[in-house]
Amino acid sequence: MEQNGRTTSFLLSFLAILALSCSYGYGMPRMMMPEKLTTGSKYLTTEELWFTQTLDHFSPFDHRQFKQRYYEFLDNFRIPDGPIFLRICGESPCNGIYNDYLSVLSKKFGAAVVSLEHRYYGKSLPFKSLATENLRYLSSKQALFDLAIFRQYYQDSLNKKLNRTSVENPWFVFGVSYPGALSAWFRLKFPHLTCGSLASSAVVLAVYNFTEFDKQIGVSAGPECKAALQEITRLVDQRLITEAKSVKALFGAAELEIDGDFLYFLADAAVTAFQYGNPDRLCSPLVQAKKNGEDLVDAYAKYIKEYYSSDVQTYNQNYLKKPTLTEDNSMRLWWFQVCTEVAYFQVAPKNDSIRYHLDLCRNVFGEGVYPDVDATNIYYGGTKIGGTKIIFTNGSQDPWRHASKQTSSPDLPSYIMTCHNCGHGTDLRGCPQSPLIPEGNAQNCSSPDAVNKVRQKIIENIDLWLSQCQDAQKSCI
Repeated sequence: MEQNGRTTSFLLSFLAILALSCSYGYGMPRMMMPEKLTTGSKYLTTEELWFTQTLDHFSPFDHRQFKQRYYEFLDNFRIPDGPIFLRICGESPCNGIYNDYLSVLSKKFGAAVVSLEHRYYGKSLPFKSLATENLRYLSSKQALFDLAIFRQYYQDSLNKKLNRTSVENPWFVFGVSYPGALSAWFRLKFPHLTCGSLASSAVVLAVYNFTEFDKQIGVSAGPECKAALQEITRLVDQRLITEAKSVKALFGAAELEIDGDFLYFLADAAVTAFQYGNPDRLCSPLVQAKKNGEDLVDAYAKYIKEYYSSDVQTYNQNYLKKPTLTEDNSMRLWWFQVCTEVAYFQVAPKNDSIRYHLDLCRNVFGEGVYPDVDATNIYYGGTKIGGTKIIFTNGSQDPWRHASKQTSSPDLPSYIMTCHNCGHGTDLRGCPQSPLIPEGNAQNCSSPDAVNKVRQKIIENIDLWLSQCQDAQKSCI
C-alpha cells in the first residue's frame, strides 16, 4: 500500500514500526553498548596509553602509521605468569575498560586486562578527514591485524618491565556484539596468539536479508505490546501526511526533514528496549495507555524523551554524509563498515527493501560502495566458523542473536541465556545493560539462575583452555 510515496506494512505479522522504517532503508539499530551507570564506577580505568600502529597491514610498500589508544588494568594481575585478558573495543569511542563481569573474571583468574580502541573510532584516528577515500583502511580485517600487532607489542613491553625475554603469558580475548565477532575471528585467524575467545552476542554472520531481526522483535514484544506499536505506526504515518512538522517536534526530532530518517529514529528507540534488556520500560506504559484509550503517540513520545538519549542528529542522512571530524564520528564510521562488509539489513519479511539500504550507502559514501557479504562470510565462515575454543553466548530476547552462532559443538560451545530481559551481551553486562550495573550483577535478570549457569560454563571453559595453553607452553620449554 502506497501513501504519498511511502511504503507501509501494516499487514505483516511482526513489529510494524520496524517494518516501516526498514522500507525506507534505515532499520539499522545501534550495536554500541550504552555507558550509563547506576552506582559504583563505570570503568576499571580511564588512563589513556598509546602505541604506534601500522595503517595498512596488507601493503609491503605503505609504511604510514598512526597512534592507537589503549588501556591496562593490573590490580588483579598475578605476576609474573597470570593470564592477559584482551577486551576488544568496537564501533564507538573506547574511553576505558568497563567495570562489568570481566572484572569478576579478572579477579578469579588473576588476570591483567587490556583494551585497544578500534581504528578510526574515538581518538585512534589515522586521518583528519573522514572522506570516503580515507576510510579504505577501516575494516574488520585491518582491525584484527591491529589486535595481533598490539598483542605482540604489549607482551614484549610486559617482558621488558619484568626483565625477561621470550616469555608468553596465556592470552584470552573478549568482545560483545561486533567486538564479539572480532573476538571469534581473532581466535580463528590467530589461534597461536590466544588460548581462547568469548564471543558474546557475536554477529559473525554478514547478511543482506536480515528478516529474522524483525521477527524476533515481534516475539520479544509479545502480542499486546506489538499491537500498541503497530497502532503507533499507523497513527504516525497518518500524521506525517497531514502534520509532519508537529509530529516530529513532538518527539524532539524536528531537524529530521527526511521522513525515513525520522522513522528510523522511532524504530531504533523501540529496538533498544529489547536489545538491551528493558522491555517493560517500553511496553508497560504503551499497553496501559492503549487499555486506557490514551493517545499512543504521546505515550511513545514520552518514553523516548525519558529513556532514549541518542543524539537525533546521528539519524540525519545529510549529517552522516559530512566527512569533517566531530566529537563522535561513530555513526558515519559504522555505516561505512555496514555498507562495505556486513550489511545486517533488517529487511521486512515479504517486503524486499534492499534497494533502499543500498541507496543510502551510495548517497552517504558515493558510487561503488556496497557490502560484499559473500566475501565476508567466505573469509570468516559465518555461523559455520571453523575455529576452536570459542564460546558463543546470546540472550534469548536479543534480535541480533540470529546473526550469531547458536548451535553448540565441543570446540565451539554456544549458550543461550533465556529470560524476559536477557538481551545483548547479558553474560558480561547483566540485566539490563542500560544503565550499566557494576560487575555485571545478574540479580535484576528475570532469571538470574539462567545467566549464572552460563557464566559458570564460561568459567569452566576459560579454566580448561588456559590450563591447556599453559601445559602446551611448558612442553615447549
